[in-house]
Amino acid sequence: MASEANPGVGKSIGILTSGGDAPGMNPAVRAVVRTALSLGATVYAMYEGYQGMIDGGPGIRELTWEDVSGILGQGGTVIGTFRSKDFREYSGRKRAAANLITRGIDRLIVIGGDGSLSGLDQFRSEWTQILAELVTEQTITAEQAAAHPALMFAGLVGSIDNDLVGTDMTIGADTALHRITSAIDDLSSTAASHQRSFVVEVMGRHCGYLALMSAIAGACDYVLIPELPPEPDWEEQMCAELRRNRKAGRRDSMVVVAEGARDRQGQPITSEYVRHVIEEHLGEGARTTILGHVQRGGAPSAYDRWASTWLGYEAVCEVLAAEPGSVGPVIGFRGNRICRVPLVEAVARTRQVPELIAAGDYDQAMALRGGSFTEAARIFTEMVHPSRIDADAGSKRVAIIHGGGLAPGMNAAAADAVRLGISRGHTMLGVQGGFPGLRDGAISELEWADVEGWVVGGADLGTRRTVPSVADLYQISRSLEDNSIDALLVIGGWNAYQAAYLMHSERERFPACGLPIVCVPASIDNNLPGSELSIGADTALNVITEAIDRIKTSGQASRRAFVVETMGRQCGYLALMSALSGGAERVYLHEEGISLDSLIADVAWLRNSFAAGRKLFLAVRNEDANPLYTTDFLARLLEQESHGLYDVRQNILGHVQQGGCPSPFDRLLAVRLVSRALDLLADVFAGETGESYYLGLVESKVTHRPMSHMMEEMDTEYRRPKEQWWLALRPVMKAVADAAV
Repeated sequence: MASEANPGVGKSIGILTSGGDAPGMNPAVRAVVRTALSLGATVYAMYEGYQGMIDGGPGIRELTWEDVSGILGQGGTVIGTFRSKDFREYSGRKRAAANLITRGIDRLIVIGGDGSLSGLDQFRSEWTQILAELVTEQTITAEQAAAHPALMFAGLVGSIDNDLVGTDMTIGADTALHRITSAIDDLSSTAASHQRSFVVEVMGRHCGYLALMSAIAGACDYVLIPELPPEPDWEEQMCAELRRNRKAGRRDSMVVVAEGARDRQGQPITSEYVRHVIEEHLGEGARTTILGHVQRGGAPSAYDRWASTWLGYEAVCEVLAAEPGSVGPVIGFRGNRICRVPLVEAVARTRQVPELIAAGDYDQAMALRGGSFTEAARIFTEMVHPSRIDADAGSKRVAIIHGGGLAPGMNAAAADAVRLGISRGHTMLGVQGGFPGLRDGAISELEWADVEGWVVGGADLGTRRTVPSVADLYQISRSLEDNSIDALLVIGGWNAYQAAYLMHSERERFPACGLPIVCVPASIDNNLPGSELSIGADTALNVITEAIDRIKTSGQASRRAFVVETMGRQCGYLALMSALSGGAERVYLHEEGISLDSLIADVAWLRNSFAAGRKLFLAVRNEDANPLYTTDFLARLLEQESHGLYDVRQNILGHVQQGGCPSPFDRLLAVRLVSRALDLLADVFAGETGESYYLGLVESKVTHRPMSHMMEEMDTEYRRPKEQWWLALRPVMKAVADAAV
């Protein structure tokens, strides 16, 4: 009998992947298997998708904990995928049901696209009829049919196109975006060397997500997507933009084309046609790059690991709690929250998008893609069709300043702010060297061409951790007045936020400090108020995940335990999320603390685990998890108590976490946040408000709060928000990390 602690006892779950493969399917499969086993259920894999369920025999195999070891960082799907024609036939579904019933399986988790999921719902609706026929034919017994009166399921969307309406991200889309953005970055260097144009074709038959987002992340010149066909004279408009950017000093031109792009008459717009247009209109050579299936391949990104793990965990909880007669949902994300969408509704709305495009209802097609998609399209249009590229005389003067530790994406945020600010009629200024630079008057105007190429990592304006004292505010006030600064856009971490809050708090004593200030979160620690994610955190997480992959590979030839230390100060975001994306067995957070009792239990578990055949162990420790139980102490403790069963290595990753080019997510987050920051300043300049703000991403929306409320959200002693959404993943970590010895 199932219990509250082990709700899966006596229950069997089937897992399959179907349709096109997507990076992240393997992490989801791993999570399903390990979560189910942790909760007492039995798990069967349907190899080669629905076809394995139909064929039975070796096509349906029970999975153990070890069967999914080592697959977290693999692309594709280890249980195979197949577009089964047999499953489209009633006879095929009938054979599949017989094979499931004989193994006691009446709960399915399917990872696939809309076709795979709609087939699943049809299978569910026919279940009672099929079982009755199987009993009549004596293929199964009446007792077997009675024991499994309904098929219960949960669907997870595996699609690099990110095309399911109702969820923000699908499994594989983030990794595909990484592949495309990396290719665009690489192409930009060779294009600039030859002053050449490139046309990049990406996947997306009916969904322009990959094309649009990669065009923004790659700072491209033009994009063509299915949902928003271009105006009839688009060829001339595109070439005009390419000419303008060249005159502004850019040495390369980049156009992104979704494979499903069409004009307003429904005719395909091919990458080869775009190349021909560029050569004909601009009189220069152009090259076409079709990325093809490379977008599907390779190791999944950090996001596609931890997010898919969470989805797999939730899918198991869903099917184990389901009752006969319930209709399973599609489980996905809205922002950083799990959402459940009715399957039939989600599939119907997804299939409605190409119908709307064909009917010429582009506004509704865009609306179905969601608010963030529409916002991204609007911002990209403004970036490539700015209202001006030179500041007007007498315009408001907005100064950009960094503060706190370096975060990848600071440069991108500053560049986006400069160009969007100029387009919206402001004069944009850059403060060199953080708040000490503001105090000392290290301020200069930034023009459109000055920020060319800032999409790379680092911070060309410089950043300092220095928080000014009250005594510094007099000189800061003088500097603000001398440079006629009307507003301050602060892009940085907690030290920058403290500096902004100090200026705001002291505005009565120092009136010049009462200018409008907007804080934009940029910190790999992800510890800032008002935002669930900060610019730079995703990049750092990918760097850590890649490092863990290499570290684990180095230990494959021996029996070894690793202790890896991440940054984060007293915020455990990087530690927990990299433990999930890196496949760690233990994670040590300041939020949970480290006790002697827990260490004794971990040592005993580890020793028994290696004695039972384990070859590799990974623990991730947040740098300030405990002042006495340091990374060195943990490594020495594990080594001392190993009794020769394994050796131990420690790895302190250090400042590599702050380096490298920002990830696509961090680039996209940067442009969304600074665009909203400039909107807020426009409201202030229009006299609609006199406040200063801090803003951020909350459940996929950019929100803002008055500066006066900042400290209410913070645990100032530990430099982290009082509420941290990612702590909800601790049970997920436990479910996929703890195997019984």
